[in-house]
Amino acid sequence: MDGNGGTADGLLTIGAFARACRLSPKALRLYDDLGLLTPDRVDPYNGYRRYAPAQLERARLVALLRRLGMPLARIREVCELAPGPAAEAVAAYWAQVEADTAARRDLAAFLVDQLTRKDHTVMTTSGTPVPPPLPLTMRCAAGTDRGLVRPANQDAAYAGPRLLAVADGCGEQGGPAAAAAIDALKPLEDTDPAIGDPLTALEEAARRADRAAPAADGATGCTLTALLRSGSRLGLLHVGDSRAYVLRDSGLFRITHDHSVVQSLIDEGRLTPEEAPSHPDRALLLRALGGGTEFAPDLQLLEARPGERYLLCTDGLWGVVPADAMRDVLTAAPGPEDAVRHLIALAHEAGAPDNVGCAVGEVRVARGDGSGD
Repeated sequence: MDGNGGTADGLLTIGAFARACRLSPKALRLYDDLGLLTPDRVDPYNGYRRYAPAQLERARLVALLRRLGMPLARIREVCELAPGPAAEAVAAYWAQVEADTAARRDLAAFLVDQLTRKDHTVMTTSGTPVPPPLPLTMRCAAGTDRGLVRPANQDAAYAGPRLLAVADGCGEQGGPAAAAAIDALKPLEDTDPAIGDPLTALEEAARRADRAAPAADGATGCTLTALLRSGSRLGLLHVGDSRAYVLRDSGLFRITHDHSVVQSLIDEGRLTPEEAPSHPDRALLLRALGGGTEFAPDLQLLEARPGERYLLCTDGLWGVVPADAMRDVLTAAPGPEDAVRHLIALAHEAGAPDNVGCAVGEVRVARGDGSGD
């Protein structure tokens, strides 16, 4: 062995190779286990790894791609490509990173706005207290459509002055399960909006629906995404892969997180958002009502303001209609009824391979008699 970590056969020890490529020995061992960067030779007696100098180029590429934050599975794919296609793959990855960063920036702005509204002690720059929130109401509409492929419609949707909800059934009894879930929430329309916690009311109603849903084989159930208004507050309950969005200041923000196998793979960096629509497990849910999974909905409390529009929809809409197109419809539509009609039409233009369900609510200032303006 020479003084630089080289061996008599011209190979490099793991320490010397690590110094040359700026990867730690621990990282090199991991990449060996993953088949990403296999040593040229491993001593059969002591397990020492030896690397060829020619492997440095690949190792340095791996190090740089890790600095970009690229997932290991995607790095493996890039390393197997010729230089030209590899460059295109890196450019595509970075474009997605920038898009994701922009989406997170928008979400951060949304959260800052939400938290600011909840702080009733906030003062203006002149020292004047922020005025109390205006009394609000909600103009709304909902609709479902069988689509162009499915033999039956298993989506359900509801829209009322205090409640928006959508449910997407799965399994042979998915349609009745979705309808039952919506029916379990409808009595909330008759509760006093100024009394009680909307999140507790939603959770209790959804729990009753979960217990009532047929789930003998674990293959029947439904998603459920619902908004319940209580004054200027909106309680949001979500389970499954239907989604909720809010249109605010001409930006459309998704405020739910899918409980699905493909979303978990994306979260782990094992799948890209572009790959998700074609993944064979794209329809598998990790959480659902009555689907044999533990009842564990996401719950959050939002502060509404006049002019906002909320969209709740099943994957029959968001799975085929881009978010930008949904934003454009919600921005331009004269009212919720037009928005629902145009959104379903867009799903049809995209082939409507699944049932479509959506509900749209527009927050407005209430008149003195409690009705809309």
